[in-house]
Amino acid sequence: MSRLSQELDRYLAVRRSLGFELRTDERVLRRFIEYAEKVDADYVNSEVFIGWRSSFGEANQHTWSRRLGMVRIFTQWLHGIDHRHEVPSIDLVPSRQRRNSPYIYTQDEIRSIVETASTLPATNSIRSLTYPVLFGLIAVTGLRISEAISLDSSDVDLETGVLTLRKGKLGKARLIPVSATTTLRLAAYAKERDRLLERYSQPFFVQDHGKRVTDCSARYNFASVCQALGLRERQRFNKHGRGPRIHDLRHTFAVWTMLNWYRFGMDPTREMIKLTTYLGHATPEHTYWYIEAVPELLALASERAEQSMMAEVRS
Repeated sequence: MSRLSQELDRYLAVRRSLGFELRTDERVLRRFIEYAEKVDADYVNSEVFIGWRSSFGEANQHTWSRRLGMVRIFTQWLHGIDHRHEVPSIDLVPSRQRRNSPYIYTQDEIRSIVETASTLPATNSIRSLTYPVLFGLIAVTGLRISEAISLDSSDVDLETGVLTLRKGKLGKARLIPVSATTTLRLAAYAKERDRLLERYSQPFFVQDHGKRVTDCSARYNFASVCQALGLRERQRFNKHGRGPRIHDLRHTFAVWTMLNWYRFGMDPTREMIKLTTYLGHATPEHTYWYIEAVPELLALASERAEQSMMAEVRS
């Protein structure tokens, strides 16, 4: 067995210990390694991938984009072992269906986003009241923006600290417990909101004049805050520009939660089911994606998996 085949076996074993099935990945990667061995490639790189693609046969652009993604993750593993391995460029197979890499905010950046949102101009102070709480809630719960703005006041139990999401993704409802600190902040917001509106509000998060916050307005105000902080370049004509997104607050929540599992010695397999349910993912694999998307998480997960494998060998 060649050294590349041995590393592939080790790579698959570690990732499967993290919960991935990898049936398709294994089939694709074994064919990739067979080609590399056939052309006597000691180290993989973009040229090896291009040659393999040319010899493989016909397939559409999306299929090759997926195969490139599988090869890139494996070659990242190889590169970490020996820098003479090169990760093929993601631009080798352009695809519109590529999943964006998450931007992981620091705690200071989240704090600055919340503080800056409180300075947004408003005709009756509601805008500057609403958006700090909305952005902060997403940051500490990982809610999707659509879920957060769909909340009615009756969905926010300020006595028990539980949010009822009736309009989750794919129509799935779920309960979201929040901390005592978050509950107090939501209660203070609701009280001041109703005082400013001079009436009880059915939508929990409202913009000026008491209308429910829309997806468009939330994204626009978040972009404005990020531009003020230098996280996005300022644009003419009130355009959003490119840069960290409001959805990345959800990614950040998931990543920091998972990092804490490894740092505090918790069982990732057991905790993953809880996080999958909390985030409203359809399957655990959608949550496992964060391990691959963030290098520090992948390194911690791989280290934990290897330690468990070595413990089994010694026993």
